[in-house]
Amino acid sequence: MVAVNSENAVHPPRYSRYVIEGGVPLTGEVRLSGTKNAVTKMIVASLLSEEPTRLRNAPRHVGDVSITSAVVQSLGTQLTWHDDSTVTISTPDVTNHVIPLEYGRKNRLAILTAGPLLHRTGQAVVPFPGGDRIGPRPINFHVDGLIQMGAQMEVREGAYHFQASQLRGTTIKLPFPSVGATETLIIAATLAKGVTIIQNAAIEPEILDLIKFLQKMGAIIEQRTDRKIVIEGVPRLHGADHRILADRMEGVSLAVAAYVTHGNIKLLDANQEHLLTFLNTLYRVGLDFSVEDDGIRFGGGEWPPRSIAIETDVHPGFMTDWQQPFTVLLTQARGMSVVHETLYEDRFGYTATLRQMGADIGLYSKCLGELPCRFREREFYHSAIIRGPTPLHATTLDIPDIRAGCSYIVAALCANGTSTVYGIEHIERGYEQLDAKLKTLGAHIEKLGEDAPLPDDV
Repeated sequence: MVAVNSENAVHPPRYSRYVIEGGVPLTGEVRLSGTKNAVTKMIVASLLSEEPTRLRNAPRHVGDVSITSAVVQSLGTQLTWHDDSTVTISTPDVTNHVIPLEYGRKNRLAILTAGPLLHRTGQAVVPFPGGDRIGPRPINFHVDGLIQMGAQMEVREGAYHFQASQLRGTTIKLPFPSVGATETLIIAATLAKGVTIIQNAAIEPEILDLIKFLQKMGAIIEQRTDRKIVIEGVPRLHGADHRILADRMEGVSLAVAAYVTHGNIKLLDANQEHLLTFLNTLYRVGLDFSVEDDGIRFGGGEWPPRSIAIETDVHPGFMTDWQQPFTVLLTQARGMSVVHETLYEDRFGYTATLRQMGADIGLYSKCLGELPCRFREREFYHSAIIRGPTPLHATTLDIPDIRAGCSYIVAALCANGTSTVYGIEHIERGYEQLDAKLKTLGAHIEKLGEDAPLPDDV
């Protein structure tokens, strides 16, 4: 028995799903989890030392954390969870330098292990990466940087085979401020001989949190002006104790859900500094928030909100992972809004489902914005025009990737009627117990297991 929705997407063999009744205001308070985009990188970085490391505020119940844990365990790492948010990681001996193929295909984090493995064993075999279906995301920036640092690389049997007796410091200018490449090169440079300079580096909060963690391990890293990061290699690193910063993607998704349901919520641990651009955008569309000592309260302001033109950009710009839930919000705004995606060429696929729910969204290959864009004249549908307000109605949804999936859930919470959401493994890969947090805020959401009876249309 196989179900196909109107987008010709086939439901996965597991039929776990959320059933969401829309139109229920979210109220109350909930604490944000630590961000998986920081903890996964720190789990990999712990390989740089033989000594144990402790991470606090780590989101244990997130799929990417489990995948990353399995990757490092395959190399000899021991992980001990003391509770649902505290983990000790120890790799006294690296027992394997080959990342199993099945792990490499599940996300894009395996390439970060190349630097630590080269430092500790002189070789690393990393499978070609997998990840979300949001357009090609090659890791050539990672690979080219490692080669500049002295690694030798061959491609064989679906994997990168690296060798190096000693990585050395060098100057690397990234063609684009890639978050993943910046992280790979910072981690590799900490034990390289000499000084490494990364020009045009990404400077997202999660990267700065990784730098703080590595400094606690004994690394010497400086952030200079003009996107320059300088790493002075040291002979060895030691263990560390670090608290993970709160997940700003989860924060924005929950905040938008509060507005579209006409609710009022407080997100504990939400960090104003990390959300400045998002908060400014809320003011621009006429929505209110309140920054408090222990978090941020979201709710209130004019309704429907005003239309706006948004362009995604690298930090400190409007984050690409924010545009999906914010696009749902803009379906409820007065007039015509524009969203120009400048980072990924295929990140508007989710809008087809929003149109099925009643949204008025058109996609265009032209750059409908002012920022320099890599996709100009390349015929990628990377600009969207949203006309609103349009009421959304419930439907059956099939999640294609993490961030689009969260926008589907926000849309279902906003819609009239009851929606069924499949593909929830994508949500569980990136968000920690999102359904439970929404329930805490009053949402009518139920998770049904694969053994639950299926609807008639499946």
